[in-house]
Amino acid sequence: MKSRLITKQGFEKLQQELDYLWRKERPAVTKVVSWAASLGDRSENADYIYNKKRLREIDRRVRFLRKTLENITIVEYHPQQEGKIFFGAWVELEDIDGNELRFRIVGPEEIYGQENYISVDSPMARACLKKEVDDEVIVPVPAGKKSWYVINIEYETGK
Repeated sequence: MKSRLITKQGFEKLQQELDYLWRKERPAVTKVVSWAASLGDRSENADYIYNKKRLREIDRRVRFLRKTLENITIVEYHPQQEGKIFFGAWVELEDIDGNELRFRIVGPEEIYGQENYISVDSPMARACLKKEVDDEVIVPVPAGKKSWYVINIEYETGK
């Protein structure tokens, strides 16, 4: 099941996207569609066809964002989280071969277009939750299991 959690930064980013689509991009595309429609034959009018399709894409994304933003819980940093891995943490792991991995545990809606963000629902994130520095994290992988060790935990405190 998909978590309905988001960081404060993630919520603000989705809100900004919604505002941009609704207040800037949609009116501009609507204007082009109206102009292209006024030219007559719409069946071969590339401007009309393309922008009408873009308008549907914008409307679909706006509906998704509105629904998501009203049904999601913002999880803010709390000092009690320090020292353990919870939602919103930046985590650094190291395996036995010295390979390091750094990522932030966030909600599913936040991972797209973000490097080093993983969903709290992923096997790696689930294995990390509640661990502390120097704890072993055992992650299920297709070949069996892989061990990592927690080397650092950080939070964006929003200060």
